[in-house]
Amino acid sequence: MDTPAPKVSRRQRRAEALRKRALSPIRIMLMVLMLPVTTIGIAVGVYLRTSEFEHDEALLHLIALAGCNAVENIVPGPFVAGGPGYHKRNDPDGDGVACDTRSVVFEPSAPPQHTEAPAARRVGTAKFVRP
Repeated sequence: MDTPAPKVSRRQRRAEALRKRALSPIRIMLMVLMLPVTTIGIAVGVYLRTSEFEHDEALLHLIALAGCNAVENIVPGPFVAGGPGYHKRNDPDGDGVACDTRSVVFEPSAPPQHTEAPAARRVGTAKFVRP
């Protein structure tokens, strides 16, 4: 004697379909791949709200962290100490002006001395050069 299959309600069928979609490997992979983007978005949002600069200046300040080339594509420098866009690492001469685009002329104090390159050492097939 065959027993009838239990009747499944529409609510149970919808719940099972939702469970299958939520646990699909593609959806899980997309969520894992989007995690860094989400984290960066949250961090930038928090920085924009807590920064002492206005929103556009704070964003400029964040972009300047990537270097002078990145920020000068948006806004030409120079950036002064204490202002948006100034980072100490973008100020190589330490004068309080970062991303200074003025041409710098270097005048050597003594003629350059030519030194011979150190001899390379070999061990097997590996080549070692002293820096």
